[in-house]
Amino acid sequence: MKLSFRWYGESDPVKLEYIKQIPTMDSIVTAIYDVPVGDVWPMDKILALKETVEKAGLKFDVIESVPVHEDIKLGIGKRDEYIANYKQNIRNLGAAGVKVICYNFMPVFDWTRSQLDKELEDGSTALVYYKDQVDALDPLNSNLSLPGWDSSYTKEQLAELFAGYKSIGQEGLWANLEYFLKEIIPVAEEADVKMAIHPDDPPWPIFGLPRIITCEENVDRFLSLVDSKYNGLTLCTGSLGCANFNNMEKLVDKYSAMGRIHFMHVRNVKLLEDGVSFEESAHYSGCGSLDIVKIMAALHKNNFDGYLRPDHGRMIWGETGKPGYGLYDRALGASYITGIWETLSKLK
Repeated sequence: MKLSFRWYGESDPVKLEYIKQIPTMDSIVTAIYDVPVGDVWPMDKILALKETVEKAGLKFDVIESVPVHEDIKLGIGKRDEYIANYKQNIRNLGAAGVKVICYNFMPVFDWTRSQLDKELEDGSTALVYYKDQVDALDPLNSNLSLPGWDSSYTKEQLAELFAGYKSIGQEGLWANLEYFLKEIIPVAEEADVKMAIHPDDPPWPIFGLPRIITCEENVDRFLSLVDSKYNGLTLCTGSLGCANFNNMEKLVDKYSAMGRIHFMHVRNVKLLEDGVSFEESAHYSGCGSLDIVKIMAALHKNNFDGYLRPDHGRMIWGETGKPGYGLYDRALGASYITGIWETLSKLK
């Protein structure tokens, strides 16, 4: 296991030198954030970012994310031009030493929550998804915006995208994902860069938009589209684990044994009684509904040597910053995960 940490660049209030102080920290997970989606990342920007990370004594191995343009997901317009640009990004990042690229195929919106600062019983704040609140949201007729969402769309553009996804449905989205993979995976093989798709978060349709990377059956289907070790997973325990139809220990065991997990996001979630609402929690197993020890044990049993980062944390000890991405709780999560891994290694 290679421990890593998400960093949002020079504007991130979490400094690289603080991340370096977390025991066993190996790599920084980052990206170029000022290039429009679909464009080629300039090599000078990639190398400058690499230099910044390596000067802090950390490795520049994982990119999260290279966004996939909506034309690719919808199979329209400039799809082939954007795929050509994506291929060049894979080549450029591979030339800079990147080993894994995380991406997702979620239509329009990235991860979705109904509240970013829900106060928990201990006084910390966390990201939550309450179904009744989400059902009341209307992204087409409000100024709704959440972190991870592309806020550059006008209401008219959003309406066009919604209509496009309604037209193609889930099977159309699957077909466009297959087309994309068959184009990029040969390039990833040549560049020696492993592609790692992130599951949908949450793993069910939202706002009437299709979502497909949601469960074991669909992950199996995804991996079979291009049967290559370079076509793999960012297995996020919180994204898949917030649905009670997903058994995270089984999924981690199965896909790590297959060698198809290239990147792990480890976080805990507390599933609520309605089965479709959840609260993010501290990483410790007892704080949520996932058994982090059993998840880590499955990875350890299968000699997982990929990258792992502590995912969303609470905001604790008065820290302010990007919701879910403060330093303190993610550092606690990293130490908890490292402690589990050390114990498993010594008991083996």
